Amino acid sequence: MKYDLHNHTYYSRCSNLKPELLLKLANKKGLDGIAVTDHNTIRGAVKAKKLNDGRNFEVIIGEEITTDAGEVLAFYLKDEVKPGNFFDVIDSLRKQNAVVSIAHPFRASLSMNKRFKYGIESVKNKIDAIEVFNARNLPGNNELAQKTAKRLNLAGTAGSDAHFAFEVCSAYTIFDGELRDAIKRKRTSYKGSILYGPFGGFASFLRKRLAGMQK
Repeated sequence: MKYDLHNHTYYSRCSNLKPELLLKLANKKGLDGIAVTDHNTIRGAVKAKKLNDGRNFEVIIGEEITTDAGEVLAFYLKDEVKPGNFFDVIDSLRKQNAVVSIAHPFRASLSMNKRFKYGIESVKNKIDAIEVFNARNLPGNNELAQKTAKRLNLAGTAGSDAHFAFEVCSAYTIFDGELRDAIKRKRTSYKGSILYGPFGGFASFLRKRLAGMQK
């Protein structure tokens, strides 16, 4: 199975991707499923799941949640979780039996620092996985995540972090059977390219700036 586990729609202000187009592209590019993980909302995921009804393709209701320690990817949500304290967010997710992965835990560049603020080892028992390949990361950021997952015996997830059409399916998680079980058994792998990442990141920056100017 091939699932892109990190996607945004226009419900994230840094994206212009319509749920309809995201589904169309994911199917066209041969994925078996996606997680829609908008920033601090599940509205895009819920809409995509409704649009997908009846297809032989899985849409996971997800969310990329802002916490005081960094961003968390949550899969199989029933209710939206508000941003806040990392441990409070995790408690809310566990009550929903959600699957939890730390998003781009070592993301850093000259212009930004989105590194997860706690040592992964210190929160290992609070999470199910870390994102080991993000198509918008620098190579070294992904390599460090991969080494950390291996060292701590954590499952890895991968995703495009798509905000625009040209980014969809640029990275995905590979597994057999059911995703939840594969993560639990730590039987996931990935494939991806960072070729489009810089262009997507710059486009998101411009979109956020324009949105701010229009307020």
